Amino acid sequence: MKAIEVDGDRLVWADAPSPTLGDGEIRIRVKASAVNRADLSQRKGGYPPPPGASPILGLECSGVVEEIADHVTGFKVGDAVCALLAGGGHAQEVVVPAGQVLPIPKGLSFIEAAALPEVFATAYLNLYAEAALKPGERVLLHAGASGVGTAGIQLCRAFGNPVFVTAGSDDKIERCLSLGAAGGANRHDGSFVDHVAAWTDGKGFDVILDPVGAAYLQDNIGSLAIDGRLVLIGLLGGVSAELPLGPMLRKRLRVIGSTLRARSVAAKSVIMSSLHDRVWPLIESGQIRPIVEAVFPIAETGRAHELLASDKTFGKLVLTID
Repeated sequence: MKAIEVDGDRLVWADAPSPTLGDGEIRIRVKASAVNRADLSQRKGGYPPPPGASPILGLECSGVVEEIADHVTGFKVGDAVCALLAGGGHAQEVVVPAGQVLPIPKGLSFIEAAALPEVFATAYLNLYAEAALKPGERVLLHAGASGVGTAGIQLCRAFGNPVFVTAGSDDKIERCLSLGAAGGANRHDGSFVDHVAAWTDGKGFDVILDPVGAAYLQDNIGSLAIDGRLVLIGLLGGVSAELPLGPMLRKRLRVIGSTLRARSVAAKSVIMSSLHDRVWPLIESGQIRPIVEAVFPIAETGRAHELLASDKTFGKLVLTID
């Protein structure tokens, strides 16, 4: 098969060994994959795959079932599916535990389906499992224009949670509002803290989902309501900061660190099952949709990386494989 290979500063579409099908796994002939910031980090050596995972880039894909291990049920050869991966998606073939594979929602293309698994699993896990978000609770999503952000906005709208965002331009804020955000702040126009009281009637947010980390920690803590939860999913703004303990105690706050990629197959399977039960029907009804900014042929993965690194995207970048 062919796969994307990191060759110094270049990404090359090159020959690679086909993966071996293991117990409980499905082989997928990949039609499309998507680019995530984790791919950019892995390419630079900063985010290695978990033990046993494919070293090839790509944390999600869509395609056609090509082979099924013994005792795997619920799928047949030829099924159109999408999958959450620990790696290996930027290739012609991938093998993945069956619990991390879902049928493509009715009415979606391979391109649209490739934009679903990683970001909707991340948003759903962290908002509705880790933070235990309840209907009516208010949410602040940092990086609202990202893949996870655009997924989170739509989930919050569908499940009855007023959601506010930060993003890097007025245009991105407007697009977030069109997806269902109730308000937003351009991070280049000053601190989001200036808006918290107006957005929350002076009470603060019940949940904040943050990929930034150190640079936002103190402002996040100050922006939470009584019993508020901060879910930290990234460190784009640094890895070390002082944690103000007084507000933590007074407001009974929780700071939750969370990653998806290194979780067990069993844990990922539970998340995917929840998506299938709660989110897939909303996609099929048109209430939720994948947000695709641009599509590239797999041989132009390098261009897709450059675009994602520019911070000029809204939603997902998808790679197609003929």
